[in-house]
Amino acid sequence: MKIMSRAYADVGRIGQKRRTLDALVGAARSLVASGVSPTVDDAAQAAGIARSTAYRYFPGQRELLAAAHPETARMSLLPESPPPGAAERLDAVVAEFTRIIVDTEAQQRTMLRLSLEQAGGEVSGLPLRQGRAIVWIAEALAPLQGQMTDQDIHQLALAIRSAIGIESLAWLTDVGGLSREEAIDSMRWTARALLAHALTAGLPTRE
Repeated sequence: MKIMSRAYADVGRIGQKRRTLDALVGAARSLVASGVSPTVDDAAQAAGIARSTAYRYFPGQRELLAAAHPETARMSLLPESPPPGAAERLDAVVAEFTRIIVDTEAQQRTMLRLSLEQAGGEVSGLPLRQGRAIVWIAEALAPLQGQMTDQDIHQLALAIRSAIGIESLAWLTDVGGLSREEAIDSMRWTARALLAHALTAGLPTRE
């Protein structure tokens, strides 16, 4: 799914269009944080922008929420001066990733729900489905290149991702009864344990 907002905002009166886009995205994020799944109409009203204008940026709710997703613009989760070791880099990335998840939990839960829904028989194209965290984790594991194949690093990144996102936070808190802080500690511990096990015992093999 192609988000049309950027293309429209990048032509014509760029400054004004960027302010309009930012206002719509900001309104959508505020509404989601309050527990609402905003439509384009909702965001337009909250931002004080005409409906017809809003629809030029976002043709539908999914495009709006995709743009409002809190992780969309992040290219890396490593600190400015990342540590050299894979374990330390991984822990830094997981710590930042889980902080983002907790800080934007209401938005993340809405995106999780929408990403699991199907539109017209096709799986949603929202950012949660696009594997951004896999790239961040693989970057953290880059020191393992030469020690592990690219395919093995990707497999390990998938295993770690399965244990840390909003899905894991929801289960650990809603079902497991942990506090947010305890859930973060659990996810970081699991990520470290998966890396340590992969280095000592290897990864699962397909039969």
